Amino acid sequence: MTTPDHQSPLPDASRPEARDRIYRSPAGIVGGVLLLLIVGWLGLDALISGHGRTPWLALAGLILIVPVVIAFTLRPAVYANEDRLRIRNPLRVIVLPWGKVASLRSHYSNEVVDTSGTKYQLWSVPVSLRARKKAARQAAQGPDGRGGDGRPSSLGRASAFGRGAAADVPSRAEADRVMDELRELAEARATADGAQGEVTVRWAYEVMGPALAGAVVLAILLIVG
Repeated sequence: MTTPDHQSPLPDASRPEARDRIYRSPAGIVGGVLLLLIVGWLGLDALISGHGRTPWLALAGLILIVPVVIAFTLRPAVYANEDRLRIRNPLRVIVLPWGKVASLRSHYSNEVVDTSGTKYQLWSVPVSLRARKKAARQAAQGPDGRGGDGRPSSLGRASAFGRGAAADVPSRAEADRVMDELRELAEARATADGAQGEVTVRWAYEVMGPALAGAVVLAILLIVG
């Protein structure tokens, strides 16, 4: 599941700046915090109570593990406004103007495809097959929990496409609703002047650097013995 939020980017003097819709995975954030607490507790215990090489190994392990945990749990996010889609994945940041977005696909993972055919996965919008099945059951049951003649009620059929009384019957999984919003933005802004440009991809050296340094130090300590 993902939760949208809003954030105002730096102001642009030429025109009112669009507000970002921010999508993150609550489950990823909770899991990341728990992992960091466990790793931090074990690492600090080894640093304080360890003997010989143990504190150094613990320190190198922390330098390696902490950035990796952050990268794959707390870091992923999707930022969308009227001009572009910015995807912050564990190791890369991809910026796609809406004019370069060819499609947004949902199957076993959610991904965006640019006009050149390159695919980029949306790490912060994970697919939950369980949530999809639950939403489908709720849509079939209707507002009173019964399907009447055994078929989906008109309310369920309408909200299955994110319309009608979707607020009353959550007939779409959260990740699917996020993808619906992104598709609407892509369709509405594809030809807008402010939504044109080139796709840019930047590696997350701020994550890769510390992790690589920790791995090198850990390897040296293990080799030296």
